[in-house]
Amino acid sequence: QVQLVESGGGLVQTGRSLNLSCVVSGSIRSINDMGWYRQAPGQQRELVAKITSGGSINYADSVKGRFTISRDNVKNSVYLQMNSLKPEDTAVYYCNAHLTLRDFYNGMAYWGKGTLVTVSS
Repeated sequence: QVQLVESGGGLVQTGRSLNLSCVVSGSIRSINDMGWYRQAPGQQRELVAKITSGGSINYADSVKGRFTISRDNVKNSVYLQMNSLKPEDTAVYYCNAHLTLRDFYNGMAYWGKGTLVTVSS
């Protein structure tokens, strides 16, 4: 059974920082791409940042220069350091991981349940 658990969300003032964590557990053979998505009130879910198994990183234009994604392959974790937070960053942030389970040949995408980030003005 696979589980993705996010943590680190909360209520902060404009300009402050937060660090989100996502820990993946289960009978995993390998973890491929990992990323963070967010969904603001009344908006569609959007990609925030993505990191491949080889370390290639992509950011949404709205967070470039402010957010940093990283991963720890030993701990099966992915992180999102968020600096200079703005009210428009307010959203539920979801962890996403594409992984291959033991005894399976092909990978699948899995999602966490989300952690709420609220930035006050």
